[in-house]
Amino acid sequence: MKFEEWEPHYQKILLLFGFEREDDERAAEYARTLTDKDDLALLKAACSGKKVTVCGNAPSLKDETDLIQGVVFAADAAADYLYKKGVKPDIVSTDLDGCEDSFSEMSSEGTIMVVHAHGDNIPLLKNWIPRFKGPVVLTTQSRPFDGVYNFGGFTDGDRAVFTALEMGAEEVLFAGFDLGDISVNPMKHGKLMIARELLGILGYDL
Repeated sequence: MKFEEWEPHYQKILLLFGFEREDDERAAEYARTLTDKDDLALLKAACSGKKVTVCGNAPSLKDETDLIQGVVFAADAAADYLYKKGVKPDIVSTDLDGCEDSFSEMSSEGTIMVVHAHGDNIPLLKNWIPRFKGPVVLTTQSRPFDGVYNFGGFTDGDRAVFTALEMGAEEVLFAGFDLGDISVNPMKHGKLMIARELLGILGYDL
C-alpha cells in the first residue's frame, strides 16, 4: 500500500487513539540509529509467490496450529508460543511488547524480525533491536524513509497480512485470529476493531 493510500487511515487512528504523529516519527528515526540492517530483499524472497500463514496471538491459536501452511508469519507473542511448540516462525511482525528471550534465539536462527517503531515503544526498541543478530526490517506507522518501511496495517497481526501481500504472497491464511474478542480492555478492543476494518479493505472478513 502506498503511503498516500495509507495516510487517511493513519490520520483516523491518530485522532481515535490520541496518538501524536511526531512521536511515531521520532521513534522510527531512533530505530534507524540502532541498526544498519535492511533485509527487505530477504523478506520479499520469503513471501513472494508463497502461501503464507499469519498467526495471531488469540487463545484459539493453540487449537489451530494444524491450519498452518507454507511460510509461518507470527504476530508478536504468537511467535514465542509457536517456537516453544516446535514451530519456528519464518517471519515475526512485532512492536516488541510481546518479546521474550526466544525472539533473540529465533533471530539467531534466521527468523526475519519485522520491527515496528511507534510513539510509545522507544525503550523496547533500545532494548531489543541490538539483540537481533539475524535479519531485520524496520517499519513505521508514519511516512517511510531510508530503510524504514510502511506496508500498511496497525496491529501486529493485520500489519503482518499487509506486509505479506506487499511482499508478493500468493495466498494468506490465518490462525489464531479473534478480532471480535470483547474480553480485552477497551483500548485493545478498539485496536482489534481497526484491524478488522483494515483487513476488510483487503477483502478479508474476520
